Amino acid sequence: MKNRSLFGIYAACLMFVFTAMLFSCKSAKLSDAEEKQRIGEYYSAAQIYRKIYAKTPPDKRDVRSYVAYRMAECYRHINNVPAALSGYMNAVRYNYPDSIIYLRLGQMSQENGQYPSAIKDYQIYLERFPKDQLAVNGLKGCEAATEWKQNPTRYIVHRMEKFNSRRGEFSPMLAGEKFDELYFASSRTPKKKVEPKDKTQNTSTDGNSMNNPSSSQQVVDDSKSAITGLRNNDLFVVRQNEKGQWQAPEMLADPVNTEFDEGTPTFSSDGKTMYYTYCAQDPEGSRPAEIYVSQRSGAAWGKGTRTTLLKDSVTSIGHPSLCPNGKYLYLVTNLPGGYGGKDIYRARVAGPDFGPLENLGPEINTAGDEMFPYSRDSVTLYFASNGHPGMGGLDLFKATLDSLGHWQVENMKSPINSMSDDFGITFAGKRESGFFSSNRNDARGYDHIYSFEKPTVNIFIEGYVSDADEEPITGATVRIVGKDGLNAKAVTRNDGSYRVELERDISYVMMASAKGYLNQNFELHTGPEEENETYNVDFFLSPIFKPVVIDNIFYDFDKATLRPESKKALDGMIKIMKENPNVTIELGAHTDRIGTVEYNEDLAQRRAQSVVDYLIKNGINKDRMTAKGYGKNTPKTVTKKIAEKYDFLHEGDVLNEEFVGKLTVEQQAIADQINRRTEFRVLSMDYNLF
Repeated sequence: MKNRSLFGIYAACLMFVFTAMLFSCKSAKLSDAEEKQRIGEYYSAAQIYRKIYAKTPPDKRDVRSYVAYRMAECYRHINNVPAALSGYMNAVRYNYPDSIIYLRLGQMSQENGQYPSAIKDYQIYLERFPKDQLAVNGLKGCEAATEWKQNPTRYIVHRMEKFNSRRGEFSPMLAGEKFDELYFASSRTPKKKVEPKDKTQNTSTDGNSMNNPSSSQQVVDDSKSAITGLRNNDLFVVRQNEKGQWQAPEMLADPVNTEFDEGTPTFSSDGKTMYYTYCAQDPEGSRPAEIYVSQRSGAAWGKGTRTTLLKDSVTSIGHPSLCPNGKYLYLVTNLPGGYGGKDIYRARVAGPDFGPLENLGPEINTAGDEMFPYSRDSVTLYFASNGHPGMGGLDLFKATLDSLGHWQVENMKSPINSMSDDFGITFAGKRESGFFSSNRNDARGYDHIYSFEKPTVNIFIEGYVSDADEEPITGATVRIVGKDGLNAKAVTRNDGSYRVELERDISYVMMASAKGYLNQNFELHTGPEEENETYNVDFFLSPIFKPVVIDNIFYDFDKATLRPESKKALDGMIKIMKENPNVTIELGAHTDRIGTVEYNEDLAQRRAQSVVDYLIKNGINKDRMTAKGYGKNTPKTVTKKIAEKYDFLHEGDVLNEEFVGKLTVEQQAIADQINRRTEFRVLSMDYNLF
């Protein structure tokens, strides 16, 4: 910043010399243009500068550069980007002495979508002022814009032709309990029917008024504003019919609209109070923008009155946004001591009065302009800025207040944002849909209303809860707890199925439970992708009233040594024990019919103990487990699941020596394999409870 101040002195010296040269040829028209620019009448000033520039000979390079720059500044203020860009380029052509010209060229080229040219101009400016935050962020925005355009977000944006006119409209704001009213400001010429002012006035022979073009239509002042070159803005409203269809806009037929500018409305939650921006005009000098308040009585809005937010009458203040709970009014002003340009503040609402203004700080505010705040809830604020890295002009940003009280700001990217001005967003409550204003694709720089909607991403988890034999469990409970605050409970249907809606990119813990069964847990993290997804998680609950086979437990032949491929099944058993910490079990091992009873019982006992030892080694208390070798004395009874797998077996068959001996050799091998099993059986449910 020190280098910049030194250059400012150098530029001031040049301008002093230039002014001395200019004074002799300075006409009254030039002084008129400068005065109009000073008081903010940019449109009128630009028209005068344009005439002066055309009449100035090319050899008067200093005059031409001065006028071109001043003219470009006026066009920049009224969003005429092509004219502003042309003016700055002419100023460079005639050697305008201040390097700020390259910052302005970069900004206008960026807003015109000419990112390579904008990058070049920003780099030239940064060579002299490497720490200038506007140029640094402008360069970052240009570099990011191409990627944002190529990889847009899921928002769908449409221009609302039914709302828009050949003039301009901006700052939409949804209202009503069902968000079925949309207010906005527009410079269009309204058609407002009223009764004749004087029914006794003279008329011609055909009955038409001699003094009014129509005896039933009010004559509306359609003169251009010296500030914008457009008609002063009024507030309009659009309503939905009973079918949810938006109707044609209507100008508020209330005294809230005046001959001056009204715009940027915001409403209390009960819909009875409206704050809005009001800007009068004074031919003798500039008039600051102010925030007015209007009260609603029935269907009509009362005449607006000035708020007490500021005691002075020289500081501009506007763009109000009332938070949903009514505690704070967010607004925009350029009070001294801010961060540069226009900053966003807030004030606590205390009835008709307000607390002191509080600047939202450097996480929100920059050296550029932060405007059009929209408070969606107590921790979410949307706003427009040309100071944060963006695609060009004003971009829309979302700011979220974290647990430490810091704002996390993110650009809303394409297609919400464009190379042009995008601002004034409003949401339909908690839905990811609403409206905003933008001057994209309008060569005149006029703002228009656009709708936006993010298609709903449907994330579900579904599955079945069954017993160990895959029989559905009706009335089982699946509880799901998520880091997003979800605490859902689903009860399984007759077929054992359940289904719960989730959110994307969230961690969840699930537990399935049913009377007479052990609990089972599952952890899930949904994907971050913004696309529909259904996750399938099935639960198989172990009953407490009968033995349960632990599938896929393998031993070395004729030994009790566990084979490595048994690890997955054993780890599943560890999980069951940890999920049910008050359970004690018996681990039973069974052999087939081959061999003596004594040998098989001994082998089975050693195998059961091997399983118990593995579980102890992996953290399960030995007091919770008992090893039991059954040998071949308790043959398996065929279950429905087994019978469905082998057509020579039927549910209820007992695979004892007599039954197996009558089978074919191949069938005997299968029956022996079924008999060779490791099971667990619940002994108690109160371990360490007392």
